[in-house]
Amino acid sequence: MTIKITRRSVCTLGAAALGCAAFPSFAAEDPIRIIVPYPPGGPLDVTARAVAEEARHDLGNIIVENKPGAGGNIGVDYVAKQAPDGKTIVMGALATHAVNPNLFSKLPYDPIKDFTPITLIAQTPNVLVITPEFSQKTGIKTVKDLVAYAKKNPDAINYASGGNGSAGHMSGELLKNATGIKIVHIPFKGAAAAQMSVLSGDTQMIFDTLASASANIKAGKLIPLAVTTTFRAPSLPNVPTMAEAGVPGFDISTWYAFFGPAKMDPKVVDKLNQAFVKAIKSKPMAERFDKMGAVEKAGTPAQLNDFVKAELVKYKEIVKTSGAKVD
Repeated sequence: MTIKITRRSVCTLGAAALGCAAFPSFAAEDPIRIIVPYPPGGPLDVTARAVAEEARHDLGNIIVENKPGAGGNIGVDYVAKQAPDGKTIVMGALATHAVNPNLFSKLPYDPIKDFTPITLIAQTPNVLVITPEFSQKTGIKTVKDLVAYAKKNPDAINYASGGNGSAGHMSGELLKNATGIKIVHIPFKGAAAAQMSVLSGDTQMIFDTLASASANIKAGKLIPLAVTTTFRAPSLPNVPTMAEAGVPGFDISTWYAFFGPAKMDPKVVDKLNQAFVKAIKSKPMAERFDKMGAVEKAGTPAQLNDFVKAELVKYKEIVKTSGAKVD
């Protein structure tokens, strides 16, 4: 015999002794959904699930759903069109809220007007990596070697990315523009698939996130040539920045943030912000960020709003300079 226990039955049975108010987070109905606009297994997906696990203590049931496609646009647009009740939010990123609005000629959402900012989560450098096999075959050991090889062999190098508009895509285009080399962009549906293509030899290089690449760097399956930020990554202290490696002015990092649909109740936003900031700043997340090579950046909705506006301006210039465009 199976007995189904609901919040109503628990309240009824225990009302005399405890009262229904004793079970404020018992109900599993109406869970909060975090939409990740990329496939499972990538850094956004892993981070969203980790934050959700910590935030459940304050917010109750949280479900993480993947809705990938169109460089993250499908999942983000889906959330923009949901009710602004705080029950559906999106794990936005550099690509979806700063690059794609400048890269795609037709975008179904406005990164500012169609969303309510909740909190920034973290930032992480990208790292340019190749395989030992490709290094041995070509003699490439540094960024200068890579540039020299590409100039002698135009269009011979395919570089993978997690999708159009991703930090990896922008990094590749910025490298092309800064050095004059010709390399071919191969976008994939997510960082995991992109890295796999490099490991299998289908593509030759990738600007990957530290979170995604670190394990295979430690295992010797990937060789780091440089990081994309103006500072060296603490987890890779001997790896130069792109500027140090011979490409001055190079500065790109991946970031993640939570957004809800536009016109959310400020009280709901405040509740979500407090719970997520607490989760992001927790000890388990600090340990996870350290392993990912990420820097925790939790803050207020207003700070996230200002940050996104600044990133839009920054990447408008980068996209324009790169000449990249997606119809």
